[in-house]
Amino acid sequence: MRVIVVGAGVVGTMHAWQAVERGHEVVQIEREAEARGASLRNFGQIWVSGRAGGAELETALRARELWEEIGTRVPGLGFRPNGSLTPVRGDLELAVAEAAVAREDAAARGHKLLTPDEARALNPALRGEFTAALYCERDAAVEPRTAQLALREELLKSPNYTFKPGREVREVIGTSAVRDDHGDVHSGDVVVLCTGAWLGGLVRELAGPDLPVRRVRLQMMQTDPLGEPLTTSVADSDSFRYYPAYASAALDALNAGQAQAETAAAHKMQLLMVQRADGGLTIGDTHEYEHPFAFDTLEDPYDHLTEVVESLLGRPLPKVRRRWAGVYAQCTDTTRVVHRQQVRDGVWLVTGPGGRGMTCSPAIAETTANELGW
Repeated sequence: MRVIVVGAGVVGTMHAWQAVERGHEVVQIEREAEARGASLRNFGQIWVSGRAGGAELETALRARELWEEIGTRVPGLGFRPNGSLTPVRGDLELAVAEAAVAREDAAARGHKLLTPDEARALNPALRGEFTAALYCERDAAVEPRTAQLALREELLKSPNYTFKPGREVREVIGTSAVRDDHGDVHSGDVVVLCTGAWLGGLVRELAGPDLPVRRVRLQMMQTDPLGEPLTTSVADSDSFRYYPAYASAALDALNAGQAQAETAAAHKMQLLMVQRADGGLTIGDTHEYEHPFAFDTLEDPYDHLTEVVESLLGRPLPKVRRRWAGVYAQCTDTTRVVHRQQVRDGVWLVTGPGGRGMTCSPAIAETTANELGW
């Protein structure tokens, strides 16, 4: 079988990986010299802890297994099973953490409630004051800026894989063929469009104007090296308000009794923080849903994140090295992990994982391969 994959972000690259692993010929086409979208502008988290129970959690757990398997073969991914800690303060936040630990699927996530001393034994960098910390053993991380490059370097070892960058697909021709903006036609047995947040142009022509996917904008930043290990990923209690796994009567009580900080509420924020291989910290994020998106980044969210991080670390944040904005595609029905649609004979669109893209992409691609009979 010959598979044409359009898009070289993490979802597209994982589809290419699945096809090559199954012995098929793959041509992967990317409109940029290399991917520049949400696949690079994220935390690199394999985030199991907050996923909704049922299909979403099963997808995340399967993806976590696949990330670890691939990471063993491709050290350049920087895969590490670092787990996560969410420090909580006060009775209302503690109750939400206790409800999470009491879930039937808590063991599958590796959830445990730790005392401050137990949390600091696991992650000594957390010198701030907190009441307890929710630990998720199954969370992990990779290096988002280089993961696709490392995967492609491994794929290029196969004679069945061809990468064609700097080519924008403009047209679907007949069955299972596309024409790029160089005028070249790429024919196969199946075409998989993994175009990320690019939802206009050809995607709109193929899927129609009512594609149940929206674009979401975020802001993030990265610091200079911390100077010590941050041994786990770290979240704050605002993540309870954002992730579906924490829905409970205790969360309702938290929302009613303890308002978010004004800036956090205005920008729909949570803290997530991961240490990079060079020691720097990736920190975020905000969520903007209304179009048209702003074209600039705002300082108030960065000030808020800095304050929260410093309160948890009990020390000043290192100098901020980079700030950026990104846009990802999310299913409008946020209970759906991904939108997978046959848009023409032999042509499939796979998009809309939202903030789950980095976490779930290996399992999303595996499901596509199984459903299409690769």
